[in-house]
Amino acid sequence: MDDTLRPTRFIDADSPAVRGFVAAHAGDGDDVSKAVSLYYALRDTIPYDMRTFGLDPDQFVASHVLQASGAFCVPKAVALAALARAVGIPSRVGFANVRNHLASPRLLALMDDDIFYWHAYTSLFLDGKWVKATPAFDIALCRKHGVTPLDFDGREDSIFQPYDQAGRPHMEYVDFIGAFDDLPLESFADAMRTHHRRMLDFLDAERASRRHATTSP
Repeated sequence: MDDTLRPTRFIDADSPAVRGFVAAHAGDGDDVSKAVSLYYALRDTIPYDMRTFGLDPDQFVASHVLQASGAFCVPKAVALAALARAVGIPSRVGFANVRNHLASPRLLALMDDDIFYWHAYTSLFLDGKWVKATPAFDIALCRKHGVTPLDFDGREDSIFQPYDQAGRPHMEYVDFIGAFDDLPLESFADAMRTHHRRMLDFLDAERASRRHATTSP
């Protein structure tokens, strides 16, 4: 279990930001209760924001995620892994290819197909087994879009529901890629450039435009 407990480049479990978040939110219970508390705190403290999608390595460092105004699924999964390791819970970052049936037309227009590649979750070792936790969608976002927020009890997998509250198809897991002891940034980046190049370019251009607008006299 050593490799799933030690700090890494991205899962910087020994950083002050991670330890401070743990001190504020983990509580004094057993591993399961700590994992559940940290899951909910991270899920709702850092809003999900697909506009942050990019490949800047710094945005995947857990301590940076905990200080960000928003993040997408991969940085949030990395952050939960760091929080878990900081309290002695073995963790990994897992990935799956998914089909989001409720994705916005604007987002789908930037994709070559309807698959979101390398969607992330966190794998936690609790009570003698690995369980999946998905802290991506915060409760405010779920309420806005009529999606039931994902609960996590620390004992069973918590992955996105196949249907929303209205019975519409929601998230379909096409295949699971696997779990890693640290974020495999190069493999992830290669997959994003292969499958989501237009989305990356569009969002990079939007961010550059916003930076220019704020710095122009």
